Amino acid sequence: MKLNWGTGIVIAIIAFMSFILYFVISMSTGQNYTHDLVSEEYYQKELVFQDNIDATKNAKALTENIQVKKVPEGLKVYFPTAFNPKDITGKVFLYRPSNKQLDFETPISISDTYLLVPEKRLLGGRWNIIVSWNYKNTPYLFEKELIY
Repeated sequence: MKLNWGTGIVIAIIAFMSFILYFVISMSTGQNYTHDLVSEEYYQKELVFQDNIDATKNAKALTENIQVKKVPEGLKVYFPTAFNPKDITGKVFLYRPSNKQLDFETPISISDTYLLVPEKRLLGGRWNIIVSWNYKNTPYLFEKELIY
């Protein structure tokens, strides 16, 4: 059987389409390629995005903002010293981009000007810390990337 150039092009296109289909199917069904969302409730978070922008502006307007320092006991989150620690409420969320099972949230309950996150909860690597707090009905938001 003799192949002409038209038959060769059709065979090449079919081979290419077969390769692409195999690649797409193997990538979408393979267990090695899990695709997690950054946030499961992304739509609800999008609805309060303007509130987060306002809270971030409130935090940046402070003369002394939150400071995060690594200490031997863990991670210390220092709040502004001008504020009464008993009136500060909110939460600290630590997000691990590489493994969502390591993410955790800690409520803010302090009697001093800092909150200690214990070292046993933190593994070495990159973390994103989000401190969402209120002081006398004024919301504040602090976000930072850190390497622990």
